[in-house]
This record gives sequence, structure tokens and C-alpha cells, in this order.
Amino acid sequence: MAEPYDVLIVGAGAAGLMGALTAGQRGLRVLVVEHANRVGKKILMSGGGRCNFTNTGTTPANFISANPHYCKSALARYTPADFVELVERHGIAYHEKELGQLFCDVSSKLIVKMLLDECADAGVRIETSCSVERVLHGDGEAPFRLHTTRGAFAAPKLVVATGALSIPSMGATGFGYELARQFGHSVLPTRAGLVPLTLSGKHQERLADLSGVALPVTATCHGRSFSNQMLITHRGVSGPAILQISSYWQPGDDLRLDLLPGHDATAWLRMQQIERPAAELKTVLSDAMPRRFAQRLCELWLSNKPMKQYTPPELKQLAATLQDWALVASGTEGYRTAEVTLGGVDTDELSSSTMESRRVPGLHFVGEVVDVTGWLGGYNFQWAWASGHAAGMAV
Repeated sequence: MAEPYDVLIVGAGAAGLMGALTAGQRGLRVLVVEHANRVGKKILMSGGGRCNFTNTGTTPANFISANPHYCKSALARYTPADFVELVERHGIAYHEKELGQLFCDVSSKLIVKMLLDECADAGVRIETSCSVERVLHGDGEAPFRLHTTRGAFAAPKLVVATGALSIPSMGATGFGYELARQFGHSVLPTRAGLVPLTLSGKHQERLADLSGVALPVTATCHGRSFSNQMLITHRGVSGPAILQISSYWQPGDDLRLDLLPGHDATAWLRMQQIERPAAELKTVLSDAMPRRFAQRLCELWLSNKPMKQYTPPELKQLAATLQDWALVASGTEGYRTAEVTLGGVDTDELSSSTMESRRVPGLHFVGEVVDVTGWLGGYNFQWAWASGHAAGMAV
């Protein structure tokens, strides 16, 4: 006999736990099954162990989806302020790092403990190291049946909160997509997002020995621009600006960098020419970017002579290169290091207010398994909280 519940949730990450505690607080009997040996692994490792748990500036514009309107309802009904209120109620100290990003002062373990405490208070049962072997759907009052390594369970509602393919070393799998397809849902093509870019050939050779050098840039692709740090790695480039733009970039796409963000490069170079006529270009650029990078730029992409020797057309050309530097990336580091997965369960087949399937009543999809992907900076956690809450209120 399958053990009866009101709600079965597959996955004990951010979205699954939020869905569980929300449903449990409504008096429902909730079971969460998690194949890993502990809950919230991605929460624990995020933000360097401090968990960038939300962003105060969250808007639907901070998300990528085939349907950009889909996330609006859930985000409006569970806001960053709602999650901050929960954090404060549990006495967790936090701070704003930059651009609305909120982090724990001490440890991301406190966020996981908060969610587990809320689940415990709501009577939610959580089974870890519990793999799902089969999911069946039939008739009767509890049509969803999970056959797991811990036994069989049945309920009228099933919430899929399995996450996606990012960081397989943390236990990520495509199981949620398999479930979606099993129930007749379309899954949009997936790819790694918020991921370092790789270089190859001469592009990689020119920069590889600068690994560890970081500088502010504005990265642009497909009309999207992000201003933040870029980090040169042994295999390519990373850092917040690159991670952000990676979600919009695909192999073959044009990627441009402004190496003097915030400056009018032509005006700045002219001023340098007037104030420091005898200084070489590499010396002048070293005031605006790391010295080693400035030297490499002058060696391979620009030129290097005293500022007074540059003609106005030459200065204009230098400025154009500095503000529109072509970076030819060959690929990404893939799911191994990607923070998120783009694509997923097609939102056209889900209710935007309840996350419920339009094909199978009682079936809900939340979090990263759905085709909604946030920018870097706490947005993906806010989507997890909001979508989990929406399902938890609806089941």
C-alpha cells in the first residue's frame, strides 16, 4: 500500500522547500523526497557560502524565458520583501553587497536551517537519500504514486522541484525533464547559463598567461549589456560581467567589450595626450586597467608610443577599439560550472499563477526545471521562492 499524503514534492532545493512549507502551513500533509544525502545543496554553496538569497530590485525584466510574461504573476505575489521578512523573523543577519544583492552575514547554512525549521513547524516530512524509481498516474483520490527507495507514496498533488542540469557534482540531473515528457509536456532546448566562456586558438594563447587578472568591462551581445568585472582564466574569461552575458551568448555570436566603461574613450585619450604627452600608451592605459592587460593590449591589438605622437585619427581608432573590443569566444565551460540552466519545461503548458500543468491536473513544476532563468545576483533564488510559494498556495 502506498502511504497517503496531500502533496508529494520531488526535490528539496529552494523551490521545493518553499513549496513544502507553504503547503504545510495550510494544514496539508506534505512529503518531500530528495535523492541527495542532504537538502538545499545549491543554497549551501551559493554566494561563496553566504547565499545571495534574493535581489531587492527583482523585476520580470531580470529573467529569460520564451514567454517573458510568464514569471510576472508569481513574482508579484511573493516579493523579495516577503522573503526578507522571513529571514528577519528568524534573526538571520544579512547585508547588501551591490546592486540589490542580499547575502547572509554568517553562512548560507542559516537559510537552509530556516527553511527546515519552517517545514518542521508545518509538519512537513522530508526524506533524503530517497531516489524516485517510478512515477505513476492513475485514477482515484490520490492519482499520483511515487515508487522510491524508501517505499511507495500517493497523493492528489505532485510538485516537481528537481532543479536542472547545472553543477552535476551537486547531484543535478535531467530527471525533471523526463517527468515532464512522461506527462506529455514539451521541454525547450537547454543550455548552460551564467557560465564562464572559453577561448581557443590564438585568442586563448594571447590571454592564457594573464590568468587571474580582473578588470571592469561592459559586455554586450544581442543588444544586452552588463557592466561589472571580467576575470581572465587559463581557459577563457569569467567574472560577473561575463557570467551575465553568457546567458545571451551562443557559439558564433558577436561579443563586444567596452574596456573603459564609464569613459568617453576619445575624450579621455585626448586629455591624457594633453596632460601626459611623453607617457607611452601602455603607461596611460595602466591607470585605467591592470598593467599587464594594458601591455598585452598594446602589444597585440593597439600600438605603443608616446601619447604626443598619436594623430587625432589614430586616437579615434584607439578609442573605437577600446570601447568595442571583439572577444571571440569558442564555447562555455558547460553545466559543470554553470550556475543555471536555460530552457526547460515549456511555460505555455503551465499556469502562471499556480505553476500547474494545463495537461495533467494536480501536477506542478517549480524553480529551475521551468523555462525561467534569472540574471546573476539573487534573481534565481527569488524565482525559486516565488514559484514554490505559488504552487504551495495552489495545491
